[in-house]
This record gives sequence, structure tokens and C-alpha cells, in this order.
Amino acid sequence: MQVAQSDIEIARAARKKPIQEIGAALGIGADHLLPYGHDKAKVDQGFIDGLADRPDGKLVLVTAVTPTPAGEGKTTTTVGLGDGLNAIGKKAAICIREASLGPNFGMKGGAAGGGYAQVVPMEDMNLHFTGDFHAITSAHNLLSAMIDNLVYWGNEQDIDTRRVVWRRVLDMNDRALRQITTSLGGVANGFPRETGFDITVASEVMAILCLAKDLSDLQERLGAMIVAYRRDKSPVYARDIKADGAMTVLLKDAMQPNLVQTLENNPAFVHGGPFANIAHGCNSVIATKTALKLADYVVTEAGFGADLGAEKFMNIKCRKAGLSPACVVVVATVRAMKMNGGVAKADLGTENVAAVKEGCANLGRHIANVKGFGVPVVVGINHFAGDTEAEIAAVKDFVAGEGAEAILCKHWADGSKGMTEMATRVAEIADSGTADFRTLYPDDMGLFEKIESVAHKIYHAGAVVADGKVRAQLKEWEEQGYGNLPVCMAKTQYSFSTDPGQRGAPTGFDLPVREVRLSAGAGFVVAICGEIMTMPGLPRHPAAEAIRLNEAGEVEGLF
Repeated sequence: MQVAQSDIEIARAARKKPIQEIGAALGIGADHLLPYGHDKAKVDQGFIDGLADRPDGKLVLVTAVTPTPAGEGKTTTTVGLGDGLNAIGKKAAICIREASLGPNFGMKGGAAGGGYAQVVPMEDMNLHFTGDFHAITSAHNLLSAMIDNLVYWGNEQDIDTRRVVWRRVLDMNDRALRQITTSLGGVANGFPRETGFDITVASEVMAILCLAKDLSDLQERLGAMIVAYRRDKSPVYARDIKADGAMTVLLKDAMQPNLVQTLENNPAFVHGGPFANIAHGCNSVIATKTALKLADYVVTEAGFGADLGAEKFMNIKCRKAGLSPACVVVVATVRAMKMNGGVAKADLGTENVAAVKEGCANLGRHIANVKGFGVPVVVGINHFAGDTEAEIAAVKDFVAGEGAEAILCKHWADGSKGMTEMATRVAEIADSGTADFRTLYPDDMGLFEKIESVAHKIYHAGAVVADGKVRAQLKEWEEQGYGNLPVCMAKTQYSFSTDPGQRGAPTGFDLPVREVRLSAGAGFVVAICGEIMTMPGLPRHPAAEAIRLNEAGEVEGLF
């Protein structure tokens, strides 16, 4: 059936259950839920601590092909699969990230699914939700203020103000703040220096919250963040500024996972939200682990295409948290295959089987990459109304030739009814025990060699290009004891290469690493490849122009 209503209209018409009923279905008593209104709540840390001895359910990762302007529907598929598993009698929960205000008011839009496969309350989730991002923003900027304050009052840590690496953050797209000068206005305002803002989801505090196992681990990681360097070039940590305790206090509630529900009243944990092209792009470890103790199947997602989100999910999140996926779903669309095959967005409505076949090279690369982690793969074809039988058949035939299978998914229009075949197959694969998960590289490999491993094995790049300064910095970190950390590649999401216009499955290109950053608290080294912005800008006509309250006081224009 064709969906006539917008996502927000469908979400507004949802028959939500009280959040206590959603919690009860998972065995969470009302006394362990901290409600935020009637339809969302945080799960008490004490309850989570009591789950440690329970066995884990099966973990299913949903990832996707390289994103295109045609849209792929990864979150929608995640939600639909969770609903589908429950519809066939399985006890399942989903785990997704929270939405950032920047993309919501910019170009990308919300992050709660779409059509009849959504998480609700949609408006709350895409606005302030339970305040987690505001807490992260405040904790991050408290540290910024304490650094400048320490310098103002005599600089007892001997900080070289030219080497303060801790910037400020804001959960909004604002290119004017990328590079700024602070403390202007004379002696009373401190010592002027150059700095800037990143978007909150790029903050190391966000990454730490999503990787920490509990509050004590959170504080230890916060204290280990490098914020500046002294004149002798030794690092200054957040614990040296004595900020880690107060930051933990600000993040105490934000550390507790958020419980909401799908349109079909199935449980959904929505917690944390690091960017996948800048950070590691996964929801929180604590939410995922909690869900695995409470459900037999947990469906989660990783940001953007499998070359970014899935790679980081495996090499960072699974490595750090001891997780092991039982099955991976790679989401593809006929439309995305056409665009990767050279078709312009305006021409996607016309059948073009040849372009679909041409564009499937991108899908094939992602399938092979995920298989390289030792996990079985199934492709979910997210159905659009204009897809033709011949185009769908072309994708299925290609996937079969890659040693996998593709299943047509109609969850957007039909909810769980359009996902029963996929849900049944995913459960079979997860239960089969055929996964033999392994990370791409060992902990003891050199940092530059780890970067090369991702570049060669995942991107299929030729040479990794980095100047002597970058290589020397990596060697210095190895000597300081950070050589066992995984690498977090920061690059465009629109291509395997660093050129966002290079679609398909390019090979042999140079991968430039122009900068490396040590996220000592989060526990990874960021390699910035090509041009990547840690503070996005707004498009010419941002979504914010169309967002308003209608006469009934309801939100309009949020998508």
C-alpha cells in the first residue's frame, strides 16, 4: 500500500502504550524506570547492574550501502526488523542513536525511522528528548571554561596556550563558529587565543559516554582526555584540570539508557549519537548490553555506509565492549544502485536495469567487507513504490552471485507485515551459530599499519599518503603507550574514497591522512582523511525554514 501521510503525521497518530507497559514486557519494573512524561523513560543504573549474570541475546547489525541523495532507509529497516521479529513471535528490542539538532534543522532530517517503521515519540526524539545531548554539551564546555580559567589564574599547569587542543561544542550546524578567537576585550577577559567549535556529536565526551560501561568507567575516561600540552610538550589531562568529577555529575542521568517504543509498541533503546564520519557512529554500549540481557534478539545500527559505520562498529565498539554480532543486514535500494550506476536523481523514476547492475558493484564491495569480519550477511532491499520487478530481480541475482541472499522489505509501507520474510531469515541465521567474528587488525599492530589495513581492506585504496609530521605523531603516541588503540577513520560518507563525487566501487586511489588526533579517553586514534568538517554548515535552504507550530500547537515540517 502507498503511504499517504507524512512520517510525523503517522507518528502523531500512533497508539502509544504507557512506557511502564513497554518496560514490563522486558521485565523492567516501574520502580526501575525514570519517566520523562508518559512515553519515554530512563532505565535505572542499579537495575542494569543486576543483569550482569544473565545470558546475552543475539546481536544483529543493520548497515547499508554508500549513502546517496536517493536515500537508503537504514534506521527504518532497523525499526522494521525489530517489529518483524516480534511479529513472528520472537522477543526482540532495537537500539538506535539519538538525533542531533544540527542535522534535524539542517538537511538530513530526523533519525527515528519512517513510514510505518518508526520509533515514537518522534517529535521529542528529534528535539530535546531527555536532555542527553544538552548534558554532554554542558559537560564538554565546563571543561573548556575550566581550562581558560586555570590559565587566567596563574596557569599552574604551565599550559602552552598555543597548544590547547580542547575546543568548544554546540549541538547545531554553525559554520561561523568553526574558527574563532576567544578572550578578547582586555586583561579582565583572559589571554586571547584561537580556537573553535565542533558539533556536539563530534565531542570526545559523546564518544566516551557511548563506550563507558558505568559511571566510574565514565569518570576515568573523562579524566584521561588530553586537553592541552605544556611548554615542554607533555600532555595535560582533564584530571589535571580537576574537571572529571564535575563532568561526571553533569552526565550522571545522561549515562542511563532511554527506553521508548516503536509504532507497534515494541521496545526501543535510543541512547547516544556520535557521528559516523567523524566519530565511531554507534549507540551506547550500555544500551546495547542492557538490551542483550533483556531480549533474545537485539537489532542495532551503525551510521552511514558499511565502510564507516559497520567497520567502526566491529573494530571499535565490539572490540572495546566484547560484543559479537550474529548476523549483519546490509540495506540497499534500487534507487541507490541506479545512482551508483550513473543515473541522475531526477531520472530515478525510469526503469534502468543496466544502471542497477552497474551500481551493484558498490553493494558487492560492502557485502565482501562485512564477510571479512566473519559474520553472515543478508541484504535487505528497502522497497520504493517505483521499483520494478526487473530491477529488484537484478539486485537479487547480483547478491546471489556474491554468495549471499537479498530479501525484499516493505516495512516502510506495511510495518512488520512487510518484514516477516526478512525477520524469519535473520532469526534463522542468528540462531545457526555460523558467525565467527573477528576484527580487521590486532591490537598490537602499529597505528599507521592499522590505518593502512582499513584503507586497503575496506576502502580498496592504493597508497595511504601522510606527511612525516603525521607519521612521527603516531610513533610518538605508540611510545607513550597508546599504540594498542584502534583507529577511527574520519572521511566523507559518500564514497569509499575521500572524493564525495566518486561513486560505485573505486580502487587504487590515494587516501590522504592530513591530520591525526588522539582521543585518549574514548580509546581510539582519529585519522582525518581528506576534507572533513567537525562543525557542519547549514544548506542554502535549511529544514529549519519549514519547521513551525500549527494552529493546534503541533510541530510541522520536522522529518
